[in-house]
Amino acid sequence: MITHDGTTFIYSGRPQADDNKSREGVGILMDKEAKKSLIEWHPVSARIIVARFKTTIRNIAMIQCYAPTAVAEEDERQAFYVQLNEVLRKQKRRDIIILGGDLNAKVGQENEGLEHIMGRHGLGEKNENGQLLVDFCARYDLIIGRTIFPQKNCHKVTWVSTDHKTENQIDHIAIGRQWR
Repeated sequence: MITHDGTTFIYSGRPQADDNKSREGVGILMDKEAKKSLIEWHPVSARIIVARFKTTIRNIAMIQCYAPTAVAEEDERQAFYVQLNEVLRKQKRRDIIILGGDLNAKVGQENEGLEHIMGRHGLGEKNENGQLLVDFCARYDLIIGRTIFPQKNCHKVTWVSTDHKTENQIDHIAIGRQWR
């Protein structure tokens, strides 16, 4: 945990290298008010961190992720979702679950039969990681938030290639459907 100028940063990842820079990790940056609400946090891996916050309604379990890319080995992608399953199984049943981060998942617009998981306002075509995310959200009754409401495509884009020609929506926030 690092605190500086009223902000606090909690981090899960690989130890710092010789150049004193951290690599391969995820974190959550909080202001003073969020820090006061922090109950506990758990660094799970270089790809997952969990923080619980107290609110006036219910506690919130925030799970921040960085999923393997679509070109990663199938075993690596499956291992990530196995670990994420373990994390979700351990959460308190009464907590509001929020899953967010760079999930490297394109879920697209096609939602026939999936209306309880996602809206029809995604960007692009669903890829394998998108299917993994949709299946995961179905298992835990989560809804993929950025697909629910219509927005201009420029507001859906969360990643742009270095040549500025390819745009994708691969970062997502999912929340328990009852809290939608």
